[in-house]
Amino acid sequence: MPPVPPPHEVLDVLYDGYHARTLVSHEANLEATFVPGVGMVGASLKHNGDELLGQRGGLARYEATRSTMGIPLLHPWANRLNGYEYAAAGRAVHLDPDSPLLKKEEHDLPIHGFLGASPYWELLGAEGDDSSARLSARLDFGVHPEYLEGFPYPHEVRLDVTLRGPLLTIRATLTPTGTLGVPVSFGFHPYFTLPGVAREDWHVELPRMDRLVVDDQLIPTGELEPFEVEPGPLGDRTYDNVFTNLPDPPRFAVAGGGHRISVEFVGGYRYGVVFAPEDDDVICFEPMTAPTNALVSGDGLEVVAPGDTRRSTFTVSVEPE
Repeated sequence: MPPVPPPHEVLDVLYDGYHARTLVSHEANLEATFVPGVGMVGASLKHNGDELLGQRGGLARYEATRSTMGIPLLHPWANRLNGYEYAAAGRAVHLDPDSPLLKKEEHDLPIHGFLGASPYWELLGAEGDDSSARLSARLDFGVHPEYLEGFPYPHEVRLDVTLRGPLLTIRATLTPTGTLGVPVSFGFHPYFTLPGVAREDWHVELPRMDRLVVDDQLIPTGELEPFEVEPGPLGDRTYDNVFTNLPDPPRFAVAGGGHRISVEFVGGYRYGVVFAPEDDDVICFEPMTAPTNALVSGDGLEVVAPGDTRRSTFTVSVEPE
């Protein structure tokens, strides 16, 4: 008889032609694949063989254009800035609008930082045993001059991913490596989908929270308004909203087709985005350390002092509906 694998294991695989690691929970029939060489992106999340992450053109497109997919890290800022200049932690920064590192959105504003699809992640370890499957990687931001031109704060980013039963945990650690404090404005953008289920039939659960009022370029105005919606079908609703004053802890969920996906901001995320466009069958529950445009406005912007460390954690739970 072939040997019985442990309850959790890590597989060294080729995923869409890219070298990747797949964390496996046999007891939960759950597989999570990450690709260190393409931005340490979470490229796949399969439950009972069904893909639950929006592929949106796949890894090759993400590498070529940084058009987000799966579970990407957005750093050194999440969402958009309202221009190409900002001042934070004692530095004034002028972004080059023509930089190939920058991705622009529909208003020609820089969006999602410039670590998308970065090839510089270093795999630190990957192993599985009875308790969990684990994967760790780091990126030394400060040794790349092209990154420091747009964000002149040397630091290290580390991602620790753990799969334990039905629970996927992603912890991000930011550590200054120079003499400057580092502004904290990153986030993640998980794209979830439910194969075989019409978008309008997705059951969605959102917490009670406050919505940031935005202008016509989706930049917060500083005003807040209460937000509450009863759990139920997504229907024809769309979302592209930033929220704060989240419950402790905030929980979001989408369910259908035999799958229930729950996202919880465990710690370090005081803001969140819900994104559900009308032209793509995905819904995103995005943990954010700061609101949109925080590097420019200073609103909600934290700075990690040299010698300190900033950790942020969120979880994705996938179980039968």
